[in-house]
Amino acid sequence: MSKQTKLSTYDKALQFNLDRSTYGTFAEIGAGQEVANWFFRVSATAGTVAKAISAYDMTVSDAIYGKSQRYVSRQRLSAMLAYEYDLLEQRLAGGRGDDTTFFSFCNTVRARGYQDTAECHGWLGIRLQLRPREEPCEILIHVRLLDQENVDQMEALGIIGVNLIFAAFYHRDDLPVFVESLMDGLTNDQVEVDMLKFSGKGFEMVDNRLCHLQLVKSGLTDAAMFLPNGEVVQPAEVLYKKPIILLRGSFDPVMNLHLDMLRQTREVFQQLEPGEQAIELCEISMNNLLRGGEVDHLAFLERADALQALGKTVLVSRCPEFHRIASYLSLYTTRPIGIVLSIGLLNELFKEKWSENLAGGILESFGRLFKNELSLYVYPWENRKSNELVTAENFKVASHLEHLYRYFCDNDRIHAIPCGDSTLLKFTGRDVQGMISRRDDAWRQLVPEQAHQAAVSRGMEVPESE
Repeated sequence: MSKQTKLSTYDKALQFNLDRSTYGTFAEIGAGQEVANWFFRVSATAGTVAKAISAYDMTVSDAIYGKSQRYVSRQRLSAMLAYEYDLLEQRLAGGRGDDTTFFSFCNTVRARGYQDTAECHGWLGIRLQLRPREEPCEILIHVRLLDQENVDQMEALGIIGVNLIFAAFYHRDDLPVFVESLMDGLTNDQVEVDMLKFSGKGFEMVDNRLCHLQLVKSGLTDAAMFLPNGEVVQPAEVLYKKPIILLRGSFDPVMNLHLDMLRQTREVFQQLEPGEQAIELCEISMNNLLRGGEVDHLAFLERADALQALGKTVLVSRCPEFHRIASYLSLYTTRPIGIVLSIGLLNELFKEKWSENLAGGILESFGRLFKNELSLYVYPWENRKSNELVTAENFKVASHLEHLYRYFCDNDRIHAIPCGDSTLLKFTGRDVQGMISRRDDAWRQLVPEQAHQAAVSRGMEVPESE
């Protein structure tokens, strides 16, 4: 959306109030009625607001929406949306249902309290009709409120709520515009949006994985997650107080090598951290999805489909630096985190060019990386020229960094993991793509069956001379 056509929050609220085809209710818990307040500030409020309600007291809230284990949750938001929408339609559909699209907007939020330092976040959603008399659909988002003062958080919440309502009615057919408009009037220092989900009548063809990809691409969040069944989730729903194993890679294609890396790490991790089973994540970086400067959506979906078919939870991120993805994961858990990487990536970690933007250089980079309970699990590599097996134990760093590397190994920050099948080390993803291009069926032994179709699609793009 161009800067010339971007509307202020006031203008959005006024335009919406003047649209006589829409009518709905507002229910807000936890941070005042900051969204509804915008529609009362401007003129023509009666054209939009059928009812506005807050229910702060838990007993009152439970009496309206039913009991809930957590009051700031997706489940609570869904209950609010269903109750408010159904009540609105029951009361008004007979008299004005032929020419009105009804909606209910709800949020449940944990904003900054008195002497409170806990994380502030909220669920916002809108249940709406796309046309009169049709079944409703829903759009949900999860936000993190990053301002330190309650008054600033409430102001930001009001703005993003108006943005969501406006986008739901006027930008729903253009995903990039929809996503970017959520931040109109806001900065990334105020709000992070880490989940977006479309569902219901009219949105059957929406792939919510692409919605998450757009959140990351547009800079509304550093990473987004979805489960093996394709369900998009807010990271805390999955990672809260859980140990994590993360494999970083391009997965172009997904190979048996990747599965062995996870398998070997899992065994070592469980020996070092007995107890609860770790959540395993496969992370695809935005850098690995670019083609000609643009994100390749098809490549993303192919790799995601393959990983999901293998039962993997997928994380897509814009955190090329290891310390950034470590900080991101640490937002959601205080349990041990293991990052799986190859010797090649380990070598990159010790190149000082990756920490040039940090005042403390490479020491600050590693300080951030290992700040919490995080360790690296290093998979071996075979030198094609010498056939030497390079492991974390015999890996060589620059002479001035040898003591630093040894310190990390001696203090269990870097672990060597074995290779379950040495033949896996002889081929890369580029080799597989070349085999497919040359119609050499040997590639099928290197790629799990669930990833064959994606591998073929990617491999056919490699020139015959490869």
